[in-house]
Order: sequence, then structure tokens, then C-alpha cells
Amino acid sequence: MSDDGQPCQIAPTRAQIETLALEALSRLPDPFRSHLSNVVLFVEEFADAQVLKDMEIDDPFGLTGLYSGRPVGDPAQTGDSPPTVHLFRRPLLDEWVETGVPLDALITHVVVHEIGHHFGLSDIDMQVLEDMVAP
Repeated sequence: MSDDGQPCQIAPTRAQIETLALEALSRLPDPFRSHLSNVVLFVEEFADAQVLKDMEIDDPFGLTGLYSGRPVGDPAQTGDSPPTVHLFRRPLLDEWVETGVPLDALITHVVVHEIGHHFGLSDIDMQVLEDMVAP
């Protein structure tokens, strides 16, 4: 119990974040979903130091998600790793608390943005897609 007598809420786990991300992916229209079978989803606490350095981000709370890989339509090359989407739990939770945006909506926003990179979408196209799959 908190000081005001209300039950304390436990921060969502990596598994719970992953479940919300997978639910967001499942709401994507079929033309998108059919091109996601090789995309690997990771939920980590934070981006690693090298990623933050490469992206010139000083604050580890400044990155909530990251797409790595070749966009759909770019020819694959021998030795390519599968495309990945990384969600960073702690920065997501901080943004959730700071903004008051429902967690499922925040996760959907980040997932759609990162998947948008997989498809080479513009920011406007990503917003249209997000509006289509909003929880």
C-alpha cells in the first residue's frame, strides 16, 4: 500500500511489454503483417552504450525503441542479420508515467514507428498506420 492507502502498482515486466507489442503488431493490416515473419522483437531495459553513442544520445532514457535491418524491398545480402525491433522498457515506463498516455497506446506508437522504418514509411504514413491500429 502507498502512503495514501491506495494499492501500489508494480511496473510492467519485459514479458508484459512484449505482450502489448505483439498485440499492436497483430492489429496491423494484413499487407504489413505478412512482411513481418522474419522481424525479431526484443524488449530490453535500456539501449546499450554503443547504440546510444552511435546515435549521439546522452541520456539512456532518451531512446524508447530502435529498428535495425534492411527495409522491405532492399535486397538482402549474404550474412545479413534478421531485421529487429528493440523496445526499451525503462524509457518506455518513464514516458508512460510522465505523459499519462495509456501504456498500450504508447507501446503501439513506438512499435508502429519502428515497424514503419522496416517498410520505409514517412512520418505521415506512420501516423496514418498508428491511427488504424490504435488500441
